[in-house]
Parts: sequence; C-alpha cells; structure tokens
Amino acid sequence: MTPFHELVLASHNAGKLKELQAMLGDAVRVRSVAEFSDIEPEETGLSFVENAILKARHAARISGLPALADDSGLAVDALGGAPGIYSARYAGGQGDAANNAKLLEVLANVPDAERGAQFVCALALVRHADDPLPILCEGLWHGRILHAPRGEHGFGYDPLFWVPERACSSAELPAAEKNQLSHRARAMAQLKARLEI
Repeated sequence: MTPFHELVLASHNAGKLKELQAMLGDAVRVRSVAEFSDIEPEETGLSFVENAILKARHAARISGLPALADDSGLAVDALGGAPGIYSARYAGGQGDAANNAKLLEVLANVPDAERGAQFVCALALVRHADDPLPILCEGLWHGRILHAPRGEHGFGYDPLFWVPERACSSAELPAAEKNQLSHRARAMAQLKARLEI
C-alpha cells in the first residue's frame, strides 16, 4: 500500500497528536481534526474498535483527508474491564485528575495481586469516509494500578499505571521510552508495517 503523506487525526487531544506524530516520524504529516471542526462525534460504539471506526469516518468526512482514529483506554481486571471505552469520561467528564481519583477510590480495598490492568489501543485508518475496508490495529500494554499517583509525564491514567518491565509508573517514563512501550506504540508498529512506512 502506498504510504499516506498526510492524515487527519480524529482527536482534539494535543498529547495524543504529539505522541502519534512522533511515532509516525517525518514520513506522514498528522493534522488535528480540530483544524476542521470543533464538533466531536458521539461515541456510540460498544468497543474500542467500533468507536475508532466511527471517529475515523467522521474526521475523513469533515476534512476530505484519509483519517486515523485512536480509541484507547484502561481496562482494569478487578472491574471487569472498566472503565474501558468510558475511560476519558469515567468521572463524568471532569478531566484526568478526577478520573484518577475515582479509580483510586473504587480500587481502595483491592489488594496488589488483583490490581492487574491493561491499556488498550484500537487504531482505525480510513482512506475516505465511506471506506469499506478500514485498516485496524490493536495494542495492549499490561501492568497494574498503583495506590497513589507517581510521575510527572504523560496524561490520562499514566500516573497510576505501573510498568513492570521498567519498575516505574508510565508517568515516570521519558516520552521517547513510553512511545516504544505503550499500547499506542504497539498498535502503531502494526500500522506502520501495514503501510510500509
């Protein structure tokens, strides 16, 4: 497949845009959907994959460009996979700090051995809004939930996500290292292989 030279990212999240651009390198220019519209589609899917496709189609429709969407979140074993697709809105849309506080509260009496979790990323790339064959890639990053936030980097649940292979939280990793290990990095590696970038 011929690599795309320009994509629109179906996200208003500046952190996500920066991460994905760094992972794709100079081969592809990634533009934010915010350049084209402030309206975000309603995420009515019941899975990360469904929501990623929905967002990619919306971004392609309003921009006229091929679109890449990432739907990701945190799935905590003790919570049956929650917050899952509702990760960004777990505390009612009050932001990262509120989401983290709610998660800590819900897991307050859960022992370390039962605090397993994984970050999940589903990437969907559509060539145009009605693309019948979206390119789908998924990545998982296994770890566990800490009892208190650690670290100053990253965003979302990074301060609570313990990375066993580095013996630190995701928020304690330098950005370049996180961009090699994360769920998004794993999904992006698959996408780059598919696009031959």
